[in-house]
Amino acid sequence: MPNSVNSPAVKQTFDYFVDAIQTELDKVVQHGSDQQLFIASYLTGHFSLLHSQGKSNDDYSLQAADDYMVSSLNMAFANKELAEADQQQVLALWQQLFRQYA
Repeated sequence: MPNSVNSPAVKQTFDYFVDAIQTELDKVVQHGSDQQLFIASYLTGHFSLLHSQGKSNDDYSLQAADDYMVSSLNMAFANKELAEADQQQVLALWQQLFRQYA
């Protein structure tokens, strides 16, 4: 099934997606401002669970990855983990990275 959410091709695309975004987040450590580092670090905390989520659900689709991240972030925001301005920056960074690599 080439279009299956757990086919080898979809898994390979998912792995590339995860690696590319992690590389971008890691670059912030070297080149970002303190605020950018804070935002990227916060997003990394949620993003680090993404791969294991794909494995546990046996769903490596990029749509599932986006759904998971948005849901995870929204739950954290509902718990007031970040100030609203920081929430907006975290979500904007995720959306930018997702559009860039999806």
